[in-house]
Amino acid sequence: MLFTDRADAGQRLAVALRHLEADDPVVLGLPRGGVPVAYEVARTLGAPLDVVVVRKLGVPYHRELGFGAIGEGGARVISDDIVRRSGVGPDEAAEVERTEKAELDRRARRFRGDRPRLALRGRTVVVVDDGIATGATASAACEVVRAQGAARVVLAVPVAAPDAVARLSSQADDVVCLSVPAMFRAVGEWYENFTQTSDEEVVALLARAGGPTAPRRRAGEAAEEVEVDADGVRLTGDLALPEGDGGVVVFAHGSGSGRRSPRNRQVATALNRAGFGTLLLDLLTPAEEAHRANVFDIDTLAGRLADTTRWLRTRTSTPLGYFVASTGA
Repeated sequence: MLFTDRADAGQRLAVALRHLEADDPVVLGLPRGGVPVAYEVARTLGAPLDVVVVRKLGVPYHRELGFGAIGEGGARVISDDIVRRSGVGPDEAAEVERTEKAELDRRARRFRGDRPRLALRGRTVVVVDDGIATGATASAACEVVRAQGAARVVLAVPVAAPDAVARLSSQADDVVCLSVPAMFRAVGEWYENFTQTSDEEVVALLARAGGPTAPRRRAGEAAEEVEVDADGVRLTGDLALPEGDGGVVVFAHGSGSGRRSPRNRQVATALNRAGFGTLLLDLLTPAEEAHRANVFDIDTLAGRLADTTRWLRTRTSTPLGYFVASTGA
């Protein structure tokens, strides 16, 4: 499986994680490359996005060998067995931890700014990276997230080495990986575009996602039932105004469909999550819908859509667009 870039990988990974949507999860990206992937996952699941900043505590004379890991909020995981076998003394361990703690704090401030770290206690947490080679960082992240009180830890990546997946399966409650190629050498070979993710891109994506304290918009939660006056006829609709200036999309349903249509509501929910407002409206009253000829009365439908547009202009100054199908078009 070859991915175009991290955004493409995140979109495909999100499909495999849709079953978690009902769990009200938190999505954490591993800086830096994991954050663009995590952004797409969080957007699809309607979940808050944050980073999980961890630092491996390496044995002084063999930095690749970690005797533990630390994370924000005082999370600390130590392998007593590795400490004992490597001969790391208390003073050496303390010095390594001081150094890594300073770097951890610096990176957290850089990525998150003044926003508070998202609380994980009792939550389902999805830890996302752009791929896994050795699994050392992902392993540390899972341990740190669990130490911060996560009820369930799901590790999700687009691609990983087979042996890494096997090892990490015992550390996460679930591992979701789209591709586990037998001939694995490096994460980057499975991407057409694997340019380095910058600190600035991480900061921008977190800001675009609304930060870790942004409220989650559930399907239908932000919508209010409204009545639109269309030349004396009261039409019922569901209006969700955008929190920013993303604009409002008006749905003009086709024949045989309406504002309660699961397909239309699914599209509206996706638009809401992307920052757009939506108006799902029935252009005919229930009594009018009983007469089949009304469904194809394009002049009447067009007039009511025009009246709806004028009504909506009194509620918002953001740009307007239309999502249309069949007779709605």
